[in-house]
This record gives sequence, structure tokens and C-alpha cells, in this order.
Amino acid sequence: MSKTLDFRAFGKNDIRGIYGEDVTEELFYYAGRGYVKFVVENLNKDVSEEDKIDAKDIWISVCMDVRTHSPSLTSSLIKGLTSCGANVLNLGVAPTPLGYYSEFAQIPENIVSKGRVQGALIVTASHNPSEYNGLKMTFNRASLTEEQIKQVKKYSMAEVDARETSNRHGIIKKYDIIEQYCENIINKFASIGRGIKIVTDCGNATAGLVAPQLYRDLGCEVVELFTEPDGTFPNHHPNPSDDKTLDTLKETVVKEKADIGIAFDGDSDRVGIVDSKGNSMTGDKLLLIYATDICEPLAKRGEKPAVVSEVKCSQVLFDTINAMGGNAVMTKTGHGYIKSKMKEVNAILAGEMSGHTFFKDRYYGFDDAIYAGCRIIEIIAKHKISNPDFKIEDMLKPFNGVCTSKEVRFHCPNEFKKTVLDEIQKTVSENPDLFGTKIKDIITLDGMRIVLEDGFALIRQSNTEPVFTLRFEAKSKENCDKYKEIFVDLLDKTVKKYV
Repeated sequence: MSKTLDFRAFGKNDIRGIYGEDVTEELFYYAGRGYVKFVVENLNKDVSEEDKIDAKDIWISVCMDVRTHSPSLTSSLIKGLTSCGANVLNLGVAPTPLGYYSEFAQIPENIVSKGRVQGALIVTASHNPSEYNGLKMTFNRASLTEEQIKQVKKYSMAEVDARETSNRHGIIKKYDIIEQYCENIINKFASIGRGIKIVTDCGNATAGLVAPQLYRDLGCEVVELFTEPDGTFPNHHPNPSDDKTLDTLKETVVKEKADIGIAFDGDSDRVGIVDSKGNSMTGDKLLLIYATDICEPLAKRGEKPAVVSEVKCSQVLFDTINAMGGNAVMTKTGHGYIKSKMKEVNAILAGEMSGHTFFKDRYYGFDDAIYAGCRIIEIIAKHKISNPDFKIEDMLKPFNGVCTSKEVRFHCPNEFKKTVLDEIQKTVSENPDLFGTKIKDIITLDGMRIVLEDGFALIRQSNTEPVFTLRFEAKSKENCDKYKEIFVDLLDKTVKKYV
């Protein structure tokens, strides 16, 4: 292990941490070098000796979010990549989904040889506050798995110790991917937005470069909030799963009598939807809308489309998808896990509570909040043809019979989270009457989901922050509050033993 550089920012899904402490220019330089070694090694697997390639044969796209330190981190990252001989397609400031899209796009061959890149690197800390930054990594049209990130980390650490440089430096080409992306979307949707009024809240982040004008090009009437990119996020930090960040959007949707409001996170891969009454939707409610639109027609044709979601989601989501003829699949929280499970079960759609939504139906399978907005606009347009008074909230009736808590975030230092969770699991297993109702099942796929007769209680470790996230559901508010009170009290007592 390197003794000169801290690698704690490498996580399960990406690199993430506070700029200047966990995340530095030096770290990104060596992460770039480690990533190149990872790509070359994987491209050369099961390849004959004469067909093997080296770094000079590969192209990596790089883009960044609007944070004030993203340019310097990106510069160091590119230096690391090119110092190994790899070539870089520099996309500049762009939403994360456009970085993903660059792997599927046909880039002009006078820009990139053979017209495609082998991987994408996106400098971003997504929804985190402005002092954070990070790096998302893909290879061969897929986000790196937890094991692959460990490989990049190992190679990066080895590069620090070796401190080798190459005599051959890679090429850097600049390319505006936004124009090509927008043309692609317009070709898919044409003028679906005619007669629909929306409010966009770009959170002064990357979506402002693309979303408002694109939705206008699709025919929508658009009212804009916080469009101008500003890496200090002066109005609210861009995190649509935090309901407090949506206050202005909710007020504006009601004031403007808009059909919906669409909010984006810091790098535009997570979407938040506000209905016509000014109510925000949790990710499982949004996913049910998409699943109903996609699965019902397929089920009528005798197909059983798979839809993947995560352990934090309402049981209503899984039960309703299965009832309409789909196949609801539960997996761990985290975009890497979701994408891997999608591939494994050949899912047509997936989503998380946080607003990550992945469309394989008519799209590429990655999470793209701007595209997700297009799909919700399309759904409204289709329903308004037969019912001019249609409201998107009309599609959420299956949720009327349950009460679901908001996500509870309980602080716990990372070094104690596993020990605390193990003790909680032991306590629950040894006390089957803890909640005053029968425990039907305990799912330990990701943390612990305690399935009760009329709902569930969930605890899991955050992949990116020193917190546990908790969620509760029951058929009455009384029981939902009771489950929450019992479990939070148990967690509080357990954490205090160690902190």
C-alpha cells in the first residue's frame, strides 16, 4: 500500500469525498493512471498475443460537473490518463448521463478513431454539497462494479509507488456532446410536449445546460428555476430526494398551474418529480408510473418484463408490478448494483428511491434524469389524449392504502456501522415480538429489511456517508410511527455503546 497518498475516497460505487482532504489533484492523477491499466488489462483478456493492444489504442471520454474544483481535478485526471499514453475525448462541463452516452454515441472518426470510446470518467460528487467532489467510472458501456473499483484502486496505489511515466503521451480532443445528445432525444420523442406545461429546477447544476431548452424543443411550455450553472449552489444544494430542496419548485408548479415539476441533482442522473398539486414523489412512486406505462402493454402480449428496484422501496411497488404481469426484482441500493442486476435478469426498467431511473426500454439502460423527464412528459401526453383532465398523480392509487415514512438518516461513524448493524440484526432475530406484530421475513440483501404482516422496517448503511438510512411502512400511520419509534430507539441505544 502506498504510504504517500490516502485512498479512502474509493468507495463501492465511485470515488467520493471532501475536496482538499479525501479528494485531491494528486489522487485523480494516479486514479487516471490506475484506470488506464485496468482498461488495458480487461481489453486484453482472452485476446491472442498479436491482437493485444496498449494504452495508445484506447480513447476515454472525460466530463465534469460545475463544482468550483472540478476543472483542476479534471485537468489532473486527464494528465494521468495521457501520461500512460491513453487518448482523451474531453467533453468539458456536461451532465453525467452525457458522459455515459458518449460510450454509445457514434463520434466522428476524425475526432476518435473507429468512432467510439472504451470508457467514460465523470468528475462529480452528484448530489453532495459543494465542498465534495468525486469520480464516476465506466468501462465497456457499464459502470464499474465494486470489485472493478477495487482493481482500479489497487492499480492506482501501485502507480504511486512505481512513479513511472511513459515516453508516449496520449492525444486530447475536445468535443461538444450536448448537441448530438439533444438531436438523439428529439428524434426519439418529436413534439410530445405540445400542450404540456412544466417547471424545471436545475439546482444551478449541469441540467441547466441541456434540460430547459430540450423540453422546449419537444413542445413543452417551460418555466425555469435556477438554470444558471453555479458550483456554489447558491439557492439549494441539488438533491431532489431531500424534500426541503423542492419547496420553490412545489410553489411554482401550483402557482403556474403546471402539469409537473422536474428537478435534477448535481450531475443530472437523478430526477425528482412534483405533481400538479405540488406534492413530491418518492422514487418508488415514480418507478411505478414508468412500470405501469411499460409493463401493462407487454403483459397483455404475454410477456413478463423484469423491473429491478432496491430494498428501500415500498412493498406496494413490488406487489403492483407482479400483479400487472411483470417480474419485480429486489436488489441492493446503489447504481452499480442496480445496473448489474438489470443485466443479470435482462430487465427493461429499474429505479431507486433516490430518483435514479434506468430505461432499457427504447434507451441504453443507464440512469439519465433528463431522459426520465422526457418519459414522464410522454406519459402525460398519452393520457391527455383520452382524458384532457388527466393528472400524473392519478397513476398512484395503489399507494393510497399504505403509510410510508420519509427516509430517516441516523449518524454513525463508518468504522462502527458494521458492528452496530450486526448487533441490531442479532437483537431483532432474538426478539420476534419486538414490533408487536409477526415478523414474516428478514432480508439481509442490503442491510436488513424486516418484513412485517402489514409493512416493513428497513436499516442499511449508506454507501457514501457516515449514516444509516431507515424507512418504515404500514397500513396505518399509527403502526408506521410505532415501528419507527421502536427501531430508532433500538438503534440509538446500540450506537451509544460504541460512539
